[in-house]
Amino acid sequence: MSIKDNITKIRDNVYEISGSYNKKMRATGRLYLDEESFENLEIGAMEQIANVACLPGVQKFAIGLPDIHFGYGFPIGGVAAFNERNGVVSPGGVGFDINCGVRLIKTNLTEEDIADKLDELVEKLFKNIPSGVGSKGKIRLDEDEINDVLDYGAKWAVENGYGWEEDLEYLEENGCIKEADSTKVSDKAKKRGIPQLGSLGSGNHFLEIQKVEDIYDSEVAEVFGLKEGMIVIMIHSGSRGCGHQVCSDYLRLMDKAYKNHNIDIPDRQLACAPLDTHEAQDYLKAMYAAANYAWANRQMMTHWIRETFEEVMGKSAKEMDMGIVYDVAHNIAKKEVHKLNGRDTTLIVHRKGATRAFGPGREEVPEKYREVGQPVLIPGTMGTASYVLHGTDVAMEETFGSTAHGAGRVLSRTQAKKDYKGEDIEKSLNEKGIKIKATSPNVIAEEAPEAYKDVDSVVRVSDETGIAKLVAKVSPLAVTKG
Repeated sequence: MSIKDNITKIRDNVYEISGSYNKKMRATGRLYLDEESFENLEIGAMEQIANVACLPGVQKFAIGLPDIHFGYGFPIGGVAAFNERNGVVSPGGVGFDINCGVRLIKTNLTEEDIADKLDELVEKLFKNIPSGVGSKGKIRLDEDEINDVLDYGAKWAVENGYGWEEDLEYLEENGCIKEADSTKVSDKAKKRGIPQLGSLGSGNHFLEIQKVEDIYDSEVAEVFGLKEGMIVIMIHSGSRGCGHQVCSDYLRLMDKAYKNHNIDIPDRQLACAPLDTHEAQDYLKAMYAAANYAWANRQMMTHWIRETFEEVMGKSAKEMDMGIVYDVAHNIAKKEVHKLNGRDTTLIVHRKGATRAFGPGREEVPEKYREVGQPVLIPGTMGTASYVLHGTDVAMEETFGSTAHGAGRVLSRTQAKKDYKGEDIEKSLNEKGIKIKATSPNVIAEEAPEAYKDVDSVVRVSDETGIAKLVAKVSPLAVTKG
């Protein structure tokens, strides 16, 4: 019997996978999708949600968000929470690009202010912020310094002159998870991370100059400091080769651990370890260190973006009000307190291709935003809009305070390069008034807008189901890619 025969629509845009599909399921599978996306979703991604629901200690729901697609172990766009007492941690529930995330920087500039400077801005941003596969950053760390980056994240960057002290208040976890431990990160991961710190990377990572095109909720937009017509800058990047190596290292460890601990898993890619074991604790400490690396990485790029704008615009970053709106992580597992059966319960929440969307009142949200919930940043694809939303009580109740992280891929990079030419896409973007700078035409072809789901649809489902509510739409004026 197909998994689709065991899925029931429980309300608009929400589906549940019955436990009758697999008697080993310990939680209900839940999908947040519109009808068209549900019909087109790969069976494999649905089955991955059911598989996650079989893991020990999983609580309430194994969740597929509106951008769900097939991934390694967990689907991308997947969320699951595990009881601290009898649950597990799985690298497949975080992914290879640990703390791939998005940061939004505001300004007090308008499109008119930068119109005759846009070409220069794009050229200098592309030069000042290295990008591409294996790209190297502008600084050289020694081995002691990489340990500090891994242990202290964005705090290390600010203390070393990359940014402002107040930046830290507007980063998830303030840009540093204290439980990180660089001694749990392999020398190979550190060696991969040393030359890449302060670089954008490749694939779907990007740096965009955008303008706030529409405001949907003026009250929340005002709290976030956003106004229609405002120029903003969005960074989408992660932990580079360092995070990839941490994941690879611990997948090998977990492949032995789940067997040693006699854990029955439906898919070897869900290799895991009980939370109270040294394997699980070592992975968490290493993964947090890689997450700290990513926050330091985005912090350094923020500093160079400000310097570039200062050079081109002839004003200081402070004069241009270039503060951070927020910075969110997409691939991470964290200890959080959530209500289960009316009681506060400590859980390890895995988000893979998912954005934290904490609602009003949570102390983890910056005080300035606490009454409305945290900013949620959902980037689009190259040449399409991105969105700012805010977290909700519905998300806290249903999705462990989570929502989608982006458009969600529908074509592999190989297929996209077969179907599209970079030169044609560049021409199309230029005709729309969007400037693009990339390392090669192939990079542009890989990231063709048609290779992704419609971000408007993803965001609409988040908004209509209430797991994050729309605040503003931002549209690209220029993009640099690796």
